[in-house]
Amino acid sequence: MKVFDGVDVRNVALIGHGHSGKTSLVAGALFAAGGTNRLTRVDEGNTVTDFDEEEIARKLTISTAVAALEWKKSKINLLDTPGFNIFLHDTNLALAAADAALVLVDGVAGVEVQTEKTWSFADEFGLPRAIVINRLDRERSSFERALESVHQVFGRAAVPVQIPIGAERDFKGVIDLIHMKAYVYKPDGDGKAGESEIPADMAEAAQAAHELLVEAVAEGKDDLMEEFFETGTLPAEHIVEGLRVELAERRIFPVLCASALRNIGTDRVLDFCDQYFPNAVERGVVHGTKDGQPLDRKVSNAEPVSLFAFKTVADAFAGRVTYFKVMSGVLKNDANVVNMRNGGVERLAHIGVLTGKTIHPVTELRAGDIGAVAKLKDTLTGDTLAEKSAPIVYPAVSLPEPSIAYAISAKTRNDEDKMGNAIHRILEEDPALRFYRDPQTKEFLLGGNGQQHVEVVVSRLRKRYHVDVDLKAPKIPYRETIRGTADVHGRHKKQTGGHGQFGDCRIRMSPLDRGGKFEFVNDIFGGAIPRQFIPAVEKGIIEAAEKGYLAGYPVVDFKVELYDGSYHDVDSNEMSFKMAGRKAFKLAMERAKPALLEPVMRVEVQAPVEFAGDLMGDMNGRRGRISGTDTKGGNQVIKAQVPMSEMLNYQNDLISMTQGRASFTMEFDHYDFVPSQQAEKIIAAARAARAGEEEEEE
Repeated sequence: MKVFDGVDVRNVALIGHGHSGKTSLVAGALFAAGGTNRLTRVDEGNTVTDFDEEEIARKLTISTAVAALEWKKSKINLLDTPGFNIFLHDTNLALAAADAALVLVDGVAGVEVQTEKTWSFADEFGLPRAIVINRLDRERSSFERALESVHQVFGRAAVPVQIPIGAERDFKGVIDLIHMKAYVYKPDGDGKAGESEIPADMAEAAQAAHELLVEAVAEGKDDLMEEFFETGTLPAEHIVEGLRVELAERRIFPVLCASALRNIGTDRVLDFCDQYFPNAVERGVVHGTKDGQPLDRKVSNAEPVSLFAFKTVADAFAGRVTYFKVMSGVLKNDANVVNMRNGGVERLAHIGVLTGKTIHPVTELRAGDIGAVAKLKDTLTGDTLAEKSAPIVYPAVSLPEPSIAYAISAKTRNDEDKMGNAIHRILEEDPALRFYRDPQTKEFLLGGNGQQHVEVVVSRLRKRYHVDVDLKAPKIPYRETIRGTADVHGRHKKQTGGHGQFGDCRIRMSPLDRGGKFEFVNDIFGGAIPRQFIPAVEKGIIEAAEKGYLAGYPVVDFKVELYDGSYHDVDSNEMSFKMAGRKAFKLAMERAKPALLEPVMRVEVQAPVEFAGDLMGDMNGRRGRISGTDTKGGNQVIKAQVPMSEMLNYQNDLISMTQGRASFTMEFDHYDFVPSQQAEKIIAAARAARAGEEEEEE
């Protein structure tokens, strides 16, 4: 592919709910532009941008892919993004490299939950948007109904610039409301249409839609408004000029129509991207920092080179592949740049542009363009690369913390040896994952945005790195504490001739506020216990607290006052007083009303309003407390505090309750007492498990 200047580049992200046809539209665009020699299909597993084996098997987009194509005199970088909630973090990352977005809306379902979420992502990046009502060839599809859904959620700023010719199976073309021309496509899916006059039976509807478009464009500029009042209309060239300005300012969101699967309207979508979306240098400046202070830089070839890495892919043959956007300057092949995060120098050998997994080599990439390079040493997603003499750091995209974690363990010793390195490589590719060891349960946990997210990782470990692992729900990190106070005497004595052991202490135990952990107070006066033995008493109490009392879970949020004791000149030592501290702790736990604590999560569920009642009822059934509700577009946001033990299978249950139209986030909030009935079951199960372990050891 030849080198393009930024003024001829369009970086367009395709966003929207899963199965709205983003990947199919990219496939149609590549075919229309000559990038492929036939129209590929998602259900056949041969599309250019769903090339990962997991995407092919599951028939959905898991991570962003880039498809560069030449259209007329421009280069269009299409970013095909995920549309399912658990993979939307990758969509958010991709929007950092886009300059505009096509929002796909299903012609049957209308605006869905993730359509709204990705729209809000585009808002955060200030991206101009056009809406494509897609899949209009499907049974029960309706452009009018889908448009009404768009208006309800996104407002009347969404204005059609096209209307369809025909409906459902008879959908065969589009009417361009700007130039008032019709385009009718052949049924063979070659994507080619002949320009013609508007069908007589649609002339009235087309004229009414044209007048609405003219009014919307005229409202945005004073000179156009004056012209409209004088003549009652606007010529096509003035509509084009006004629409381009108001689209860039996000005051109008044009609506187009298509059937990506039958390749109807795809070429008109590409024409729209070329003519109306801002080019890669039109945003003017990009915002960064230098030494913590704000720094703006022009998107210009004349500026020093700087890049933003927005995605990392682990390729079985090429190794680590980094997708980047040239934020400023001209990047030459074999250039040396500095990673602003760690100061390391990276040599960018064999830079290229992407069509799915294929990298086409180029000699240089200019400001505003998107490219890729393999085998960078230390560069990860979110890093900035720049010239050493002109440092700048671009802000990384913030990602949500994992909403769910599973315990992961290798199946064999061989798998165990390879697991750490394999997971590390997958973590480089997906920054939304977390891999860590729970200090209490000693389990290795893999955290992600949902069960399917974690299952994809497990499948990749097996297929890509030949590592077999077992997944299971994590152990709940319960805690123990006390509700009352105790005053006890702990004595450890072994005196059977010769040197013996003697340690004696008296302690008061009392509860602390939640989160108080542990507090030790030395109230010894007059040398009742020698100063050198007091830390041993504290250590004995801490060690006993870590092993728990009721069910083997750590004891927290308590205070111990050591106020008296006695010692023996010969037999007392540190070990004796540590043992005395342990005995005192156990006696105190018996008397201080021990209780079990459980982690409570802060949960936020976003779902269509019609599911709100059932979801709140389900939350109550999970011992949750509703803390508030809110309305966001056509969705209800439910906020609640729910015990972690009740949320382990929530992902699947939520999908079942809402037909997959809801999403949720979850993070730790606080610990609270377990109700006595549940506590008895947990304690009994823990003791049974401990007894079983002891039998195995024997």
